[in-house]
Amino acid sequence: MALNYDMLLASPPAIKHQQYGDRDTILYALGVGLGVEHQDERQLPFLWERDLLALPTSAATLAWTRFADLDLGITYAKMVHAEQRMVVHQPVPPVGAVYSQLRVQDVVDRGVDRGAMIYWERKLFNQQDDSLISTQILSILARGDGGFGGPDRPSLRSHEIPERGPDMKCEMQVSTRSALIYRLTGDINPLHIDPAYARKVGFPGPILHGLATYGFVGHAILRSVLDYDASRLVELDGRFSAPVYPGDRIEIDLWVDGDIVSLRATAPDRNLVIFDNGRARILPKDENRSAS
Repeated sequence: MALNYDMLLASPPAIKHQQYGDRDTILYALGVGLGVEHQDERQLPFLWERDLLALPTSAATLAWTRFADLDLGITYAKMVHAEQRMVVHQPVPPVGAVYSQLRVQDVVDRGVDRGAMIYWERKLFNQQDDSLISTQILSILARGDGGFGGPDRPSLRSHEIPERGPDMKCEMQVSTRSALIYRLTGDINPLHIDPAYARKVGFPGPILHGLATYGFVGHAILRSVLDYDASRLVELDGRFSAPVYPGDRIEIDLWVDGDIVSLRATAPDRNLVIFDNGRARILPKDENRSAS
Protein backbone atom coordinates (compact mmCIF):
# COMPACT_ATOMS: atom_id res chain seq x y z
CA MET A 1 0.00 0.00 0.00
CA ALA A 2 1.35 3.43 -0.98
CA LEU A 3 2.14 5.95 1.70
CA ASN A 4 -0.90 8.13 2.44
CA TYR A 5 0.27 11.75 2.62
CA ASP A 6 -2.98 13.19 3.98
CA MET A 7 -3.29 10.47 6.60
CA LEU A 8 0.24 11.04 7.82
CA LEU A 9 -0.24 14.77 8.28
CA ALA A 10 -3.62 14.27 9.98
CA SER A 11 -2.44 11.54 12.34
CA PRO A 12 -2.72 12.54 16.02
CA PRO A 13 0.42 12.86 18.14
CA ALA A 14 1.75 9.63 19.64
CA ILE A 15 2.17 10.09 23.38
CA LYS A 16 4.59 8.02 25.45
CA HIS A 17 5.18 8.20 29.22
CA GLN A 18 8.27 7.06 31.09
CA GLN A 19 9.28 7.02 34.71
CA TYR A 20 13.01 6.58 35.13
CA GLY A 21 15.64 6.44 37.83
CA ASP A 22 19.35 6.89 38.32
CA ARG A 23 20.17 3.51 36.75
CA ASP A 24 18.54 4.61 33.47
CA THR A 25 20.50 7.86 33.44
CA ILE A 26 23.79 6.07 34.14
CA LEU A 27 23.01 3.38 31.53
CA TYR A 28 22.55 6.05 28.86
CA ALA A 29 25.87 7.67 29.79
CA LEU A 30 27.66 4.33 29.53
CA GLY A 31 26.00 3.69 26.16
CA VAL A 32 27.45 6.88 24.65
CA GLY A 33 31.01 6.34 25.80
CA LEU A 34 31.35 7.77 29.28
CA GLY A 35 33.48 5.66 31.57
CA VAL A 36 35.91 4.54 28.88
CA GLU A 37 38.45 7.02 30.25
CA HIS A 38 37.94 5.66 33.74
CA GLN A 39 40.45 8.05 35.31
CA ASP A 40 38.59 11.16 34.09
CA GLU A 41 36.85 12.42 37.22
CA ARG A 42 34.90 15.00 35.19
CA GLN A 43 32.69 12.14 33.98
CA LEU A 44 31.72 10.94 37.46
CA PRO A 45 28.67 13.22 37.87
CA PHE A 46 27.02 11.35 34.98
CA LEU A 47 28.00 7.88 36.26
CA TRP A 48 27.60 8.05 40.03
CA GLU A 49 24.35 8.29 41.96
CA ARG A 50 25.90 10.91 44.21
CA ASP A 51 24.84 14.32 42.84
CA LEU A 52 23.87 12.64 39.57
CA LEU A 53 23.47 14.70 36.37
CA ALA A 54 21.84 13.70 33.08
CA LEU A 55 23.49 14.24 29.71
CA PRO A 56 21.54 16.75 27.60
CA THR A 57 21.38 14.36 24.62
CA SER A 58 19.46 11.86 26.77
CA ALA A 59 16.39 14.00 25.99
CA ALA A 60 16.41 12.35 22.55
CA THR A 61 15.93 8.92 24.12
CA LEU A 62 13.60 9.40 27.08
CA ALA A 63 9.97 8.36 26.48
CA TRP A 64 11.02 7.00 23.09
CA THR A 65 8.24 5.92 20.73
CA ARG A 66 9.08 3.01 18.43
CA PHE A 67 8.11 3.94 14.89
CA ALA A 68 7.22 0.32 14.18
CA ASP A 69 4.44 0.60 16.78
CA LEU A 70 2.72 3.33 14.72
CA ASP A 71 0.27 2.09 12.07
CA LEU A 72 0.86 4.79 9.47
CA GLY A 73 1.43 2.80 6.29
CA ILE A 74 5.21 3.27 6.27
CA THR A 75 7.66 0.52 5.27
CA TYR A 76 9.41 0.54 8.63
CA ALA A 77 12.07 -2.03 7.69
CA LYS A 78 13.46 0.44 5.14
CA MET A 79 13.45 3.53 7.36
CA VAL A 80 16.74 5.32 8.03
CA HIS A 81 17.33 8.08 10.59
CA ALA A 82 18.79 10.81 8.36
CA GLU A 83 19.08 13.86 10.61
CA GLN A 84 18.50 14.94 14.21
CA ARG A 85 17.88 18.45 15.51
CA MET A 86 17.34 19.25 19.17
CA VAL A 87 16.85 22.21 21.46
CA VAL A 88 17.19 21.62 25.21
CA HIS A 89 15.04 24.20 26.99
CA GLN A 90 16.01 23.14 30.52
CA PRO A 91 18.40 20.61 32.04
CA VAL A 92 17.16 17.03 31.78
CA PRO A 93 16.20 15.77 35.26
CA PRO A 94 18.48 12.87 36.30
CA VAL A 95 15.44 11.02 37.72
CA GLY A 96 11.74 11.63 37.31
CA ALA A 97 8.76 11.12 35.03
CA VAL A 98 8.45 12.52 31.52
CA TYR A 99 6.22 12.19 28.50
CA SER A 100 6.77 12.78 24.80
CA GLN A 101 4.54 13.89 21.95
CA LEU A 102 5.55 12.70 18.48
CA ARG A 103 3.78 13.96 15.37
CA VAL A 104 4.42 14.12 11.64
CA GLN A 105 5.38 17.68 10.73
CA ASP A 106 5.90 17.29 6.97
CA VAL A 107 6.48 14.70 4.22
CA VAL A 108 8.56 15.29 1.09
CA ASP A 109 8.22 12.93 -1.90
CA ARG A 110 11.70 12.37 -3.37
CA GLY A 111 10.54 9.93 -6.07
CA VAL A 112 10.07 6.18 -6.49
CA ASP A 113 13.78 5.34 -6.36
CA ARG A 114 14.74 7.90 -3.69
CA GLY A 115 12.07 7.41 -1.07
CA ALA A 116 10.25 9.94 1.07
CA MET A 117 11.62 12.25 3.75
CA ILE A 118 9.37 12.38 6.78
CA TYR A 119 9.90 15.15 9.31
CA TRP A 120 8.71 14.38 12.82
CA GLU A 121 8.41 16.87 15.66
CA ARG A 122 9.09 15.39 19.06
CA LYS A 123 8.54 17.27 22.31
CA LEU A 124 9.61 16.04 25.74
CA PHE A 125 7.81 17.32 28.86
CA ASN A 126 8.39 17.03 32.59
CA GLN A 127 5.33 15.19 33.88
CA GLN A 128 5.55 16.92 37.26
CA ASP A 129 4.69 20.40 35.93
CA ASP A 130 4.18 19.89 32.15
CA SER A 131 7.19 22.11 31.46
CA LEU A 132 8.94 21.63 28.11
CA ILE A 133 12.34 19.97 28.40
CA SER A 134 13.25 19.56 24.75
CA THR A 135 12.00 20.11 21.19
CA GLN A 136 13.36 17.86 18.47
CA ILE A 137 13.03 17.46 14.71
CA LEU A 138 13.74 13.96 13.38
CA SER A 139 14.32 13.60 9.64
CA ILE A 140 13.52 10.03 8.64
CA LEU A 141 14.22 8.70 5.15
CA ALA A 142 11.53 6.16 4.22
CA ARG A 143 13.46 4.43 1.45
CA GLY A 144 10.55 2.23 0.38
CA ASP A 145 7.82 4.86 0.25
CA GLY A 146 8.71 7.38 -2.44
CA GLY A 147 6.54 8.10 -5.46
CA PHE A 148 3.27 8.40 -3.56
CA GLY A 149 2.31 11.62 -5.33
CA GLY A 150 3.07 14.05 -2.56
CA PRO A 151 4.88 17.36 -2.88
CA ASP A 152 8.51 17.36 -4.01
CA ARG A 153 10.32 20.26 -2.39
CA PRO A 154 13.75 20.89 -0.84
CA SER A 155 14.65 19.18 2.41
CA LEU A 156 15.65 21.21 5.45
CA ARG A 157 18.86 23.13 4.86
CA SER A 158 21.90 21.67 6.59
CA HIS A 159 24.52 23.64 8.50
CA GLU A 160 27.67 24.43 6.52
CA ILE A 161 31.02 23.44 8.02
CA PRO A 162 33.70 26.20 7.99
CA GLU A 163 36.26 25.93 5.19
CA ARG A 164 39.24 26.43 7.52
CA GLY A 165 40.91 23.59 9.37
CA PRO A 166 39.30 22.44 12.64
CA ASP A 167 40.09 24.28 15.85
CA MET A 168 40.33 21.02 17.78
CA LYS A 169 39.93 17.27 17.39
CA CYS A 170 38.47 14.65 19.69
CA GLU A 171 39.03 10.91 19.35
CA MET A 172 36.67 8.36 20.86
CA GLN A 173 36.57 4.60 20.95
CA VAL A 174 33.19 2.93 20.49
CA SER A 175 33.10 -0.15 22.68
CA THR A 176 32.19 -3.46 21.09
CA ARG A 177 29.40 -3.51 23.70
CA SER A 178 28.07 0.01 23.09
CA ALA A 179 25.06 -1.08 21.03
CA LEU A 180 24.25 -3.81 23.55
CA ILE A 181 24.24 -1.25 26.34
CA TYR A 182 22.46 1.50 24.45
CA ARG A 183 19.55 -0.71 23.34
CA LEU A 184 18.61 -1.08 27.02
CA THR A 185 17.56 2.58 26.96
CA GLY A 186 14.53 1.53 24.89
CA ASP A 187 15.45 1.09 21.21
CA ILE A 188 15.38 -2.69 20.85
CA ASN A 189 15.52 -2.88 17.04
CA PRO A 190 17.18 -6.25 16.20
CA LEU A 191 19.44 -4.42 13.72
CA HIS A 192 21.62 -3.49 16.69
CA ILE A 193 22.08 -6.96 18.16
CA ASP A 194 21.19 -9.72 15.65
CA PRO A 195 23.90 -10.43 13.02
CA ALA A 196 21.50 -12.45 10.85
CA TYR A 197 18.94 -9.64 10.81
CA ALA A 198 21.63 -7.05 10.05
CA ARG A 199 22.85 -9.09 7.07
CA LYS A 200 19.27 -9.50 5.85
CA VAL A 201 18.79 -5.74 5.61
CA GLY A 202 22.16 -5.13 3.95
CA PHE A 203 24.74 -4.62 6.71
CA PRO A 204 27.71 -6.90 7.44
CA GLY A 205 26.77 -6.96 11.13
CA PRO A 206 24.87 -5.08 13.84
CA ILE A 207 25.32 -1.31 13.76
CA LEU A 208 25.26 1.32 16.47
CA HIS A 209 21.99 3.20 16.94
CA GLY A 210 21.89 6.57 15.20
CA LEU A 211 20.93 8.29 18.43
CA ALA A 212 23.86 6.59 20.15
CA THR A 213 26.15 8.14 17.54
CA TYR A 214 24.40 11.43 18.29
CA GLY A 215 25.17 10.90 21.99
CA PHE A 216 28.85 10.24 21.23
CA VAL A 217 28.98 13.51 19.28
CA GLY A 218 27.38 15.39 22.18
CA HIS A 219 29.87 13.74 24.51
CA ALA A 220 32.74 14.98 22.32
CA ILE A 221 31.50 18.57 22.64
CA LEU A 222 31.24 18.25 26.41
CA ARG A 223 34.75 16.81 26.66
CA SER A 224 36.57 19.06 24.20
CA VAL A 225 34.74 22.40 24.44
CA LEU A 226 32.70 22.56 27.65
CA ASP A 227 34.87 20.76 30.22
CA TYR A 228 31.82 18.54 30.93
CA ASP A 229 29.56 21.46 31.91
CA ALA A 230 26.44 19.87 30.43
CA SER A 231 24.20 22.83 31.27
CA ARG A 232 25.87 24.88 28.52
CA LEU A 233 24.90 22.59 25.61
CA VAL A 234 21.48 23.81 24.46
CA GLU A 235 21.24 22.81 20.78
CA LEU A 236 22.68 20.00 18.69
CA ASP A 237 21.90 19.30 15.02
CA GLY A 238 23.49 17.03 12.46
CA ARG A 239 23.14 14.53 9.65
CA PHE A 240 23.83 10.79 9.90
CA SER A 241 25.91 10.05 6.80
CA ALA A 242 27.20 6.49 7.40
CA PRO A 243 26.63 3.77 10.01
CA VAL A 244 28.90 3.32 13.01
CA TYR A 245 29.86 -0.21 14.02
CA PRO A 246 30.63 -1.40 17.55
CA GLY A 247 34.40 -1.27 17.95
CA ASP A 248 34.85 1.69 15.59
CA ARG A 249 37.31 4.44 16.37
CA ILE A 250 35.75 7.82 15.63
CA GLU A 251 37.33 11.25 15.24
CA ILE A 252 35.39 14.47 15.69
CA ASP A 253 36.62 17.73 14.16
CA LEU A 254 35.29 20.84 15.92
CA TRP A 255 35.18 24.51 14.93
CA VAL A 256 34.28 27.07 17.63
CA ASP A 257 32.86 30.43 16.57
CA GLY A 258 31.42 32.24 19.59
CA ASP A 259 28.34 30.35 20.75
CA ILE A 260 28.27 28.06 17.68
CA VAL A 261 30.28 24.84 17.45
CA SER A 262 30.47 23.18 14.03
CA LEU A 263 31.49 19.55 13.83
CA ARG A 264 32.08 16.56 11.60
CA ALA A 265 32.75 13.00 12.75
CA THR A 266 34.56 10.29 10.82
CA ALA A 267 35.42 6.62 11.16
CA PRO A 268 39.05 7.03 9.97
CA ASP A 269 39.84 3.33 9.81
CA ARG A 270 37.04 2.97 7.24
CA ASN A 271 37.65 6.39 5.65
CA LEU A 272 34.02 7.41 6.11
CA VAL A 273 32.22 10.50 7.38
CA ILE A 274 29.64 9.21 9.83
CA PHE A 275 28.09 12.49 11.12
CA ASP A 276 28.17 15.66 9.08
CA ASN A 277 26.90 19.25 8.98
CA GLY A 278 26.96 19.26 12.78
CA ARG A 279 25.97 22.40 14.63
CA ALA A 280 25.77 22.98 18.38
CA ARG A 281 24.85 26.12 20.28
CA ILE A 282 26.48 26.63 23.65
CA LEU A 283 25.95 29.11 26.45
CA PRO A 284 28.77 31.29 27.81
CA LYS A 285 30.16 30.18 31.15
CA ASP A 286 28.32 32.91 33.04
CA GLU A 287 24.98 31.82 31.57
CA ASN A 288 25.05 28.16 32.46
CA ARG A 289 21.87 26.68 33.89
CA SER A 290 21.55 24.74 37.11
CA ALA A 291 19.62 21.49 37.13
CA SER A 292 16.24 21.81 38.76
